[in-house]
Amino acid sequence: MTYNELIQLFFERSNAAQWYWTLYVVIVGGLLAFSAQRQQRDFFTTMLVTVLFVIFAYKNLDALQDTTAQRLAALDAIKRTTATAATGGVDVKAALEPTLTPASISSVRTTHITSDVLTVLALWAMERRRKRAT
Repeated sequence: MTYNELIQLFFERSNAAQWYWTLYVVIVGGLLAFSAQRQQRDFFTTMLVTVLFVIFAYKNLDALQDTTAQRLAALDAIKRTTATAATGGVDVKAALEPTLTPASISSVRTTHITSDVLTVLALWAMERRRKRAT
């Protein structure tokens, strides 16, 4: 692959990671909004929503980890490329590479799991605070 193709691959994987995070935030927001709107306690609904969210979060984290690994692999290939992409006397490689700083897989995992736990705790805290059915 050429340097330009590797750069495109890196940013394509960056965009994919951003879409996974956006989807995650939208789902969490919708889930918390749904839970906040409910008036009566319903253990079964809260349990079902929790299980479905955990399944979604697991698959979303898996996709994010894969995408992050691909970004790191692309970055490694970019750094190993010896040819410089010079245009008009400007060394694009030297200028661009220091700015390519993807998150590590462990930081993605830690952020995701922390958010997952907080979301589940918020769901159950809202359930606990609801009025009992009369």
